[in-house]
Amino acid sequence: MPKVKFLPSNVEVEVNEGVSVLDAALKGGVSIKHTCGGFCACTTCHVVVKAGDDHLSDIGGCEDERLERASGLSLHSRLACQAKVLDDVTVEVKNP
Repeated sequence: MPKVKFLPSNVEVEVNEGVSVLDAALKGGVSIKHTCGGFCACTTCHVVVKAGDDHLSDIGGCEDERLERASGLSLHSRLACQAKVLDDVTVEVKNP
C-alpha cells in the first residue's frame, strides 16, 4: 500500500492506491484546509510535492486552472483534493 508523508508534521499515512492526498491527510489527522470540500473550487488544499511527483495522478484541467491562483505556487504544487496517490509520496502542507 502506498504511503503519504506529510511535512512539516512528519506524519506518514498508509492508503489504498487512488485515494486523494486530502483524504490521506484526513485519515491521518493532518490538518489541511479545504474550504470547498474537495471539489476543486478553491486553492486552500495547496500542497508542494517534495518527493514522488510521478507517484501522483496527472494534473487535470480544473486543477491546473485553480493552481494558477494558488499562493506560493511552485513547479511541484498540487491540490490535495485532486492529486490521487499511486505510490509513495512526500508533500508539504502549505496552509495547515
